[in-house]
Amino acid sequence: MKVNVTHRHGSVDAAIETLAVSKTEGLTKYFDRIESAEIIFDHTRNLQEIELILKIEHGEDIIANGSSEELRTAVDQCIDRAIRQLTDHKSKLRDDKH
Repeated sequence: MKVNVTHRHGSVDAAIETLAVSKTEGLTKYFDRIESAEIIFDHTRNLQEIELILKIEHGEDIIANGSSEELRTAVDQCIDRAIRQLTDHKSKLRDDKH
C-alpha cells in the first residue's frame, strides 16, 4: 500500500509522521483491498486536524477525520474511525454475497 503524507499550515514532527504511517499500514489487517492512503495534517489555531483518505479497490474512498489539541490523540481518533468504516464496509460486502 502506498502512503502519501501532506502538511497544511505547518509541519509535523517526524516521530508523529512515522507513527501515523505505521498505523495506516496496519489497516490492511482489517481490509486487505486498500490500494493507497493519503494522510493530511492540518493545524488551525489550537486544534490539530488529521484527514485520512483510503482508496479502495472497486469501491468508493473512505474518509476519516480526527481532531484534537494533542496530535497523537488526533491520530488515534482518525485511525479508530477508519477501522470502524473499514469493518462496516467489509461486513456489507460479505452480507451482499449471501
